[in-house]
Amino acid sequence: MKRQHVLGMFGVLAASLWFTHAAVAAEAFKVGVMDQQAVMEQSKAGKRALEEMKSYSLTRQKIVNSDDQELKEMEASLQDPNSKLSEQAKQEKQEQFRTKLEAYQRRLADFNREVQQKQREMVAEYAKKIAAAAQTVAQKDGYQAILDKGSDAMVRIVLYHQPALDVTDRVVKEFDLQNK
Repeated sequence: MKRQHVLGMFGVLAASLWFTHAAVAAEAFKVGVMDQQAVMEQSKAGKRALEEMKSYSLTRQKIVNSDDQELKEMEASLQDPNSKLSEQAKQEKQEQFRTKLEAYQRRLADFNREVQQKQREMVAEYAKKIAAAAQTVAQKDGYQAILDKGSDAMVRIVLYHQPALDVTDRVVKEFDLQNK
């Protein structure tokens, strides 16, 4: 009986030490969360980059729209029942249309690749810059880790966090300081 009592006391002591150690360790490990997408959208430098990307895409889109309009006009003239073109002239015009259509499709694919490549490069560049800003915030404020909570469009790493852990606003400010 005495042995069971001693073992029970030892168990209680071990459990209390473990819980005390866990509580001290939890206090010593400071974690923050941030939303990289929000940093990009809310920061001045991020907004500039997004506007540049939008402008780049719109320029390409205008060229594509112009080519598209030209193809529609060619197609309409080919399908015009009142057309007085000879059969040979009609075939030449159809061949021109096919050639322009193929060129249009190649250009469209090239533009899409260019835009996607530019987006990938921008995301990689700004991810590094955002990481640097997050690292500075972590060092200044004593965080051992800052996690990206992600967004609904991406895979969410952090499913839940207390709002007090969110350092996105501080990272935005630091990001703007570093990227004027």
